[in-house]
Order: sequence, then structure tokens, then C-alpha cells
Amino acid sequence: MEQFKTSSDVLFVLLGAIMVLAMHAGFAFLEVGTVRKKNQVNALVKILVDFSVSTLAYFFVGYAIAYGVNFFDGAAALTAKNGYDLVKFFFLLTFAAAIPAIISGGIAERARFYPQLAATALLVGLIYPFFEGIIWNGNFGFQGWLEASFGASFHDFAGSVVVHAVGGWIALAAVLLLGARRGRYTKAGAIAAHPPSSIPFLALGAWILTVGWFGFNVMSAQTLEGISGLVAVNSLMAMVGGTLAALVMGKNDPGFVHNGALAGLVAVCAGSDVMHPLGALVVGGVAGFIFVQMFQVLTNRWQIDDVLGVWPLHGLCGLWGGIACGIFGLEALGGLGGVTFASQFFGSVLGAGFGFAAGFVVYSAVDLALGFRLSPDEEREGADLAIHKISASPEEDVRSGRM
Repeated sequence: MEQFKTSSDVLFVLLGAIMVLAMHAGFAFLEVGTVRKKNQVNALVKILVDFSVSTLAYFFVGYAIAYGVNFFDGAAALTAKNGYDLVKFFFLLTFAAAIPAIISGGIAERARFYPQLAATALLVGLIYPFFEGIIWNGNFGFQGWLEASFGASFHDFAGSVVVHAVGGWIALAAVLLLGARRGRYTKAGAIAAHPPSSIPFLALGAWILTVGWFGFNVMSAQTLEGISGLVAVNSLMAMVGGTLAALVMGKNDPGFVHNGALAGLVAVCAGSDVMHPLGALVVGGVAGFIFVQMFQVLTNRWQIDDVLGVWPLHGLCGLWGGIACGIFGLEALGGLGGVTFASQFFGSVLGAGFGFAAGFVVYSAVDLALGFRLSPDEEREGADLAIHKISASPEEDVRSGRM
């Protein structure tokens, strides 16, 4: 029976890892559908290569920083417990690799390829695991201090803060350092439209992410015994809340609608195992509202060119999700308890602040050492031809004489 339980847990976590791996296709197509046509190939290549670099960085360095575990003890140690430690690494790797996938959407259409990969290696090998270990492995005593001070540790079941808020605030720092795409804003303050290149691709990306998110959230239990239908239903309700709120606030805009579903899912990650489904619905609805409002403020009023809106989607909705866990997770509001508002607030703010500071340091260093932005001519030509020497429609390039 023990062997059967171990094998079941291995299969459970492996399926979760595969579902979250599939989400990276969602990141890719969400970006493909949002950027201009001359940058679609670059979007696809970035996500796959970023994932590959993330795997090496996390395998050789990051996982040891977060959990004190390495994979250099020989084959016998690796296959203990049917290789459970290996599939757990695979599962948590897919979370770590979401950091550069999130950032990719914010810095799209003007970042150089290899400097971005250097930043990915630093973020996934050093920066993200440092914070991950503090929250999910109890490193450095922060969780113990919160519990002693406020009655509970910081609760982030599936990464509203650890993954999404940290990734979103890192992305904000990168976006600010890069500056806006050329021609996006004029000196007179006018805003040039850069409409999405393909709403069907954008929608496909959002749907792939939505489906994979149920592996992201439900399988964060990491054992078959710990699986909870509450997590699944709460994820569903938050997705619905985010979708409908974005539909209303975004006045039927399809980009807002599809990202609204993702906003709800980002926000519910932290407390999906402790909230009542009605609480999850509210959390998702507020997240949809936050995304639409703050995306418009960010791009129109502040004129910050975050192409996919990753800061409002992941940074702000992730921050809201961490705090909301300390509200709707309380027994007084139908939750299961075991959380406090103070701990959730401090943990969430720490994650956002850490992400922004780390992003500023990493991308400033990369820019200083390697140069982070495409040249004006390369940006005008598009990342597809400038970097990869082929476009999404090469036959058109042949006809037009570009190839």
C-alpha cells in the first residue's frame, strides 16, 4: 500500500507538472496575439528558450537555494520513492519558469534576445528561489516571525504572491528601464494605437492558460491525499468573477474579457484552499476590475508601455490575492481559517517590494553589461527579422523583397 501511495503521488505531481508546462504555450500565444505581426515569431521562441534556460538555472542552482536539495548524489538517490523528488522538482520548475514568461509579455517588441536570457538565468537561478524558499520552505525565519507576531504564517497555497506578484513587479521594473516602444507615445502626449495582431491567438493563449491553471492550483497540494475539490471550485468561481467583471468594466473588449479570466485565477491562487466559493467569486471579480482599471491608467494616463499588462494582471492582482486570502479565508467570512489579515498583508507587500527591487537591480545590471534594448532600426524592422531572420509569414517577405 505504501508503494501504491508513493506511485500515485508521483503520477499526481507529474500530471500537474505537465499541465503547468502546457500553460507556457498559453503564455506564448497570449503574447503572439497581442504583439504586432512583426514580433510574433520572437514571442514563440522566447517562451520556449526561456523555459529551457530556466530549467538549467533551477536544476543546478535555484532548487538548492529554495529547498536545500541537489541532484548530484547518484542514480539511487534520485529514484528513491519512485522519483518523487524529481517530479516535485519538475512541478516547481514550471512555477519558476513562469517568472520570465510573465516578464516576456511586458517587455515585448523591444528587448534584445540574449540579454533577456541572461536576466532569466539570474532571476530563476538566484532571485526567485530566494523568495520562494522564504515563503514555501520557511527559510530565514520570516514565516516563524509572522506566526509569532500575528498568529499565523503567510499563506500562499499556489503562488498569487510567490509567483505572480513577484513576477509582475519584476516586470514593472524591466518595463520602466526599457521605456516605451518607439512611436507608442508622442512628445505631445498623444497615444498611438498598437492593436493586437490576432484576437483568436490571444483568446487561444488565454484558454490554454485557463485550463492549465487547474493543474497549477489543484495540484499544488503535491500529494494525492491532499487534493481538494474546494480548490477546483474556487478557481472556477474566481475565473468566472474575473471574466464578468472585465466584460462590464472593459465594455465588451475581447482583450479585457480574456485577461479578466486570468486576473481572477491569479488572485485566487493564494487562498484557493481556504476560501468559500462565494468569497472566491468576489476575489475574482475584484481582480477583473483591478486589471481593466489599472491597465487603462498605466497605458493611457501614466503612459507606461507594458504591452500585455503584466503588472496589473500579475503584479497587482497577485498582490490583491495575497491580501484577499487574509480576508475571505477567515472563518467569519465563510473560510476555513488559519490565516490572519496582518500576516497576509505583510507577506504580500514584501513579495511586491522584493520583486520590484530585484527586477531593477537585475535588469539595470544586464542593461549596463550587455545592452537591453533593440536598436531603433531593429525595433522598426521587428524582432522576428532582426533576431530570427524569418517572419510569421515568410512568403509575404519574399514578395515584398524583405527576404
